[in-house]
Parts: sequence; structure tokens; C-alpha cells
Amino acid sequence: MDMSIFSQLRWNFVYQRPQHLIGRMAKEYRTFYFEEPEDIENYHSNENAPTNYHHYVSEEGVNVIVPLVKAGDMDNAPLLEKIVKQVHEDFSIEQDIFWYYTPMAMAYTSFFNPKITIYDCMDQLAAFKNAPQNLISLEKELFKRADLVFTGGRSLYKAKQKNHDFVYCFPSSIDQHHFKRAATDLPDPEDQKGIPHPRAGFYGVVDERFDTDLLKEISSLLPNWSFVVVGPTAKIDPATLPQAENIHYLGIKKYAELPSYLANWDAAIMPFALNESTKYISPTKTPEYLAAGKKVVSTAVHDVVHPYEDLGLVSIARSSVEFADHLKNTLAESPQWEAEVQAYLKDFSWDDTCKQMNELIAEKLAEKDNVFEEKIAEVE
Repeated sequence: MDMSIFSQLRWNFVYQRPQHLIGRMAKEYRTFYFEEPEDIENYHSNENAPTNYHHYVSEEGVNVIVPLVKAGDMDNAPLLEKIVKQVHEDFSIEQDIFWYYTPMAMAYTSFFNPKITIYDCMDQLAAFKNAPQNLISLEKELFKRADLVFTGGRSLYKAKQKNHDFVYCFPSSIDQHHFKRAATDLPDPEDQKGIPHPRAGFYGVVDERFDTDLLKEISSLLPNWSFVVVGPTAKIDPATLPQAENIHYLGIKKYAELPSYLANWDAAIMPFALNESTKYISPTKTPEYLAAGKKVVSTAVHDVVHPYEDLGLVSIARSSVEFADHLKNTLAESPQWEAEVQAYLKDFSWDDTCKQMNELIAEKLAEKDNVFEEKIAEVE
């Protein structure tokens, strides 16, 4: 059975929800992950590249498709429609399951008629910086088409459940084995070795959701701490990032490398700005940090406050002074906290999330098959 996925995120960018889920779905389905278009000029050096799309197979067995168009045709829906059709023809893809991360893909895929349509809503995209003006209208169309809607957190679930009869909450989960490695003595990466302790670290995309002013303030309040930022910068000018002797930007790292960085931090931080773009986020890094045995200090993001602060697993700071105070407290040993974290996370698993999603998918497919058989019987 085939699954076509349409996403606004590059497969080889930051490893997050789509990679966790679709990488596992590739064991059950033949998966084709359609990224947003790329400037064809970037591929001229590749003699084997086709004229209008690039294809490669990821380590997880996912077929990644990058539509290639001229810079001025990024929003050319008829052209993108033609490319999607060609890919389906070239690989003989059956219209079984269409899985959307971005409603924008509705502009060039509405001609298809898949057996079932899934919307995995991992963010309130309309609240993000530079969001397309027609995103909201396309999302409404996607809700009409969707058979199942999954949300990446509790806040998103509350915001979206009124839009559809079949909305299911699947918050950020965790690859336990991968991140528990960080609770052991992994070697310190070369570009981190010389950074003094104590270290407070963050990994993820540094964009409009990241509170740069807060980082500047807490680094000033704690001059003896080192602040390590691992990840790419997007949608903000890197020149605006705070600079100080105790702030270290190490750039993007591979998913496989993250435990080694995390293992050698003394605490983990989530200095998210509190704005429209963070109102509905459910950071995947929260359970990842905890599984690594790291105490976490975060700003008051709703899906971190509930349930993590409620259960005493994460410290929430509501000012820069509180943030600094909480960080200093993370250095104390807390055997009870460690036991409570392990008890809370014991049932967290991307594998279990995929299993539950596949059960819902199987039910919907069975429903569609039954309806089809009933119609055939009526004709006969």
C-alpha cells in the first residue's frame, strides 16, 4: 500500500516529528515524501537530476521527492500539480493514503482522490512568521477532505477539535533508546570540549520562537555558566543573536550526534518566546531532555506547563531572574525527581504512537472498503 506525504519541512533538515513518524510508517507502506519545491538552479551541478524533480531514498527507506522549479515558480500550482502527477506515474504510486503536514499542498493536489486523507497538524502554521495569506483557507479545505486529523499536542487538539469529527491528540513522543544513551558517559564532541562547565544547552531551530533577549539576560545573570546552542538559524538574522563569551553557537548537528552533546550538559533549557508562534507548540525536546536525565528549565509554554510543571518534572521560569535561579537549582542531586521522570516516560514511544495511528488508519480503510462493496452490491 502506498502513502504520499506532503510537507513544508526538508527531510534532511532538523530531525523531528515527520521523520520519526514517516520513517516508521515506511516499514508498513511504500512512502513518498514530497517536500516543498526547490530552485532548480541548485541542482544544475547534478547531471543525473531529472528536469523537474529530484528523488532519493532516505536511511529509513522513505522516497524523498524534491520538486525542482525556477525561482519564480515556487507558488505555481499548475506546474507543481504536473510534477506530482508525473512522480505518481513514474513510480506507479497508488492513491491509497495521502498524508499532509502542510495545507499549502492542497493547492496542487486537490485533483487526487485517495482512499483516505490524513492531516497531521504539528503546528499552528498560520501563526508563523511569513505565513502565506491563503494558508487558512487551504487548511479549511483540508479539514473538509480529511478522514483523520492528528495533532502534535494538547493545545493544538483543543484548537482543532471543533473543525473535524475525527481529531486525535498524539503529543510529542520519544525514541527512548536513542536519548537514554545521553544518561551515560558519552564522549564530549570536539567543538564542545573546550566549553567550561556548568553548561546549559538547547538544541533545535533558532527562529522567531526563540527568545534571544532572554538568552542574553540569563547569560549576563550567570556569567560562570556556559550556554550552548545547537541547531540552525531560520527566518531571523543571525546578526541579531546575542553575543557573549559564555554563549556558544555550534550550528546544526545530525540526529545521531545529539545524545553526545546532551550527555555533556549540566542542564537543558527551552527559552521560547511567548508569542503567537509558540502558543500551540508541544516541544519534542521536552521528553528527550528528560529521558537523558537532564533537568529542564523552560519558559511558560502551555504544553510544557501542562503536564510537565504540574507534575514537578520541569521548572518553569516567568522572568529572566527566575530562569537563572532555576538553573542554579538544577545542579543539586534529586533521586526522587529521577524516579518520577522515569515513571512518567516509561510508556512514551514513537513506535506506540505509530501503532495507534495505524489502527485508526486501518479502521478508516475498512470503512471505505465496506462502503465501496455496498455500492457495488447495489449496482448488481
